[in-house]
Amino acid sequence: MPRSWNLRWRFTKPRPIARGLGLACVLAITGAALTAPVNAESPTGSTPLRRIAFGSCIRQDHPAPILETVRQSDPDLVIFLGDNIYADTTDMQVMRAKYDRLAAIPEFARLRREKPILATWDDHDFGVNDGGADYPQREGSRENFLRFWGFAEDSPVWQHEGIYDAHVFGPEGQRVQIILLDTRYNRSPLKQGERRLGGPHVPDADPSKTMLGEAQWAWLKEQLLKPAEVRILATSIQLLASDAGQETWANLPLERQRLIRLIRETKASGVIAISGDRHWAELSIDNESLDYPLLDLTSSSFNQLHERGTPTDNRARAEPTTYHRENFGQIEIDWQEADPSIRLSIHDMEGQVRLEKRLRLSDLRANVGSD
Repeated sequence: MPRSWNLRWRFTKPRPIARGLGLACVLAITGAALTAPVNAESPTGSTPLRRIAFGSCIRQDHPAPILETVRQSDPDLVIFLGDNIYADTTDMQVMRAKYDRLAAIPEFARLRREKPILATWDDHDFGVNDGGADYPQREGSRENFLRFWGFAEDSPVWQHEGIYDAHVFGPEGQRVQIILLDTRYNRSPLKQGERRLGGPHVPDADPSKTMLGEAQWAWLKEQLLKPAEVRILATSIQLLASDAGQETWANLPLERQRLIRLIRETKASGVIAISGDRHWAELSIDNESLDYPLLDLTSSSFNQLHERGTPTDNRARAEPTTYHRENFGQIEIDWQEADPSIRLSIHDMEGQVRLEKRLRLSDLRANVGSD
């Protein structure tokens, strides 16, 4: 049965990013989309991750000064959560040209030179707004994505139907697993109804519809069974937000139930979801479905302000406050403590903390004796 939780969640006055929590990590992953130097003696990364930065939604034709703020925060790893360009095309030459413009942004180029990066995609870099498996150029788009983000030719991701990927960093007792889901390549068409504040989409409980596709579901089970202390589940769209017309896992409720059930059945501890897409930052929480609170920290966007400036309804929102300027997220882990502390935070253009939550690793522990 779920325990009762009293985790600390604070909306803070702006203050600087904490510096010097850990040294920059030297990583080595065979076939990974990483741009840092590699350590051939440690194929899964011998140095524990202490600070992970993430964010989403970057217009390739606009300046992106917040990426310099991300770099200066000295993360061990940076995760791009999708809408990394706004391709919105079936012309693969046009798509490649937009990737070239992203690469030419000075702050992006420097971040990429100096910090390891992992990435997944969302609809606009996939190729079409709200797109899924019916996008006619999904295979060409997949090739463009894998080449731009530097996947080695022998990476197993080239064999996937999609771009899903996973890695484990750090030694035993300090392992961080990064699971990058693909919510586009195999996703079934969404059901539409009367337009609401967030858009035209409505929940669809058709059991034949899928978010991930069966191959990715089988792969995900394998990943969750691997040993790790912390698991960061990167999903381009929000996992826990309630439906309000926008794209969210709630549009395919049976698929969201399947994901949560899979976490529970594999007894996977330490799962924290991160998401993007919405052009604002917020935290969502589910206190009921697991032995521990399931958190979904949304960070969006790097350089796209929301035209409306107000969030959609979200019954899973941890607190009413959301942040609507340029932002990025961080997960920081202090492995030196007996019960490692974890800080989830959202930062603004100047690196000031706008939203913050603190918890302990023991707060994310599954009851391995439960059914």
